[in-house]
Amino acid sequence: MFKKTRFPLLMLTLSTTAFAGQLKVVATTADLASIAREITGDLAKVDSICTGKQDPHHLQARPKYVMMARGADLWIRTGMELEVGWEMPVIDGSRNRGIRPGQPGHLDASAHIHKLEVPEASMLSRAMGDVHAQGNPHYLIDPENAKHVAADIAARLARLDPKNEEAYKANAVRFQQEVDRRMEDWKAKMEPFLGKPVVTYHKSWIYFCHRFGIRIAIELEPKPGIPPSPTHLTRVVQTVQAEKIGVILQEPWYSTKAADRVAEKTGARVVVAPTSTGGDPAATDYFSLIDLIVQRLAGE
Repeated sequence: MFKKTRFPLLMLTLSTTAFAGQLKVVATTADLASIAREITGDLAKVDSICTGKQDPHHLQARPKYVMMARGADLWIRTGMELEVGWEMPVIDGSRNRGIRPGQPGHLDASAHIHKLEVPEASMLSRAMGDVHAQGNPHYLIDPENAKHVAADIAARLARLDPKNEEAYKANAVRFQQEVDRRMEDWKAKMEPFLGKPVVTYHKSWIYFCHRFGIRIAIELEPKPGIPPSPTHLTRVVQTVQAEKIGVILQEPWYSTKAADRVAEKTGARVVVAPTSTGGDPAATDYFSLIDLIVQRLAGE
């Protein structure tokens, strides 16, 4: 887990005006913001702290994030310790009591998802690398989890803005139906990978691979957050050769040097795909993000 960033509290005056016009929603990641926009439509202004080209593990609290949080009616976080290093410094700095944990204006989007890789408390130690005590937080690249998140966002918006409850819930249903409609195509394109092994860089792909029946044989990182070492890459090469693995899948913010080295020795194909909306020019919203990951893996 990460150390909390110390951030000086800014003396900001909090408005006491009730919702005048649009609600202001601030999501910690671009994925959450994209889903929130599907639910709010024109009823809210939605912004995200982290862009799709940034690694949310290592974001630093900045004054501009504090200003965004200051005016938020609803703060939506990924949770599961993804934002542990910077979320509370931003919220504390904003002096916005309405978005503090436990308040109606604070939503942890992980509440109803099926969590993977939750370690036993007795086994947790720094020797495991950057392991999250509440489980792997990269759950949004499983479209089924996105459906749960959409419903939770709609419910919380309805609580904050009851006069538009019907619209929020109808939009959530439409989002869920669109996920179901596209899932048929995504599964068809991923069928050749069903039960097959791949290599990934970081443990960002657990939920996606679990959803589509893809087996992760080994990561390029020897432990989460630990850069690849020559010794570990030798082990990766041996695994790829032994299991005849054809794909190395990684996020865009990591160097491809390690993946390219393994590919040169094994002939595996390096696939760089975004894990967040906006991580690639083609990933303009949540649906196009999943489309792009599927297309890249399928070699389209």
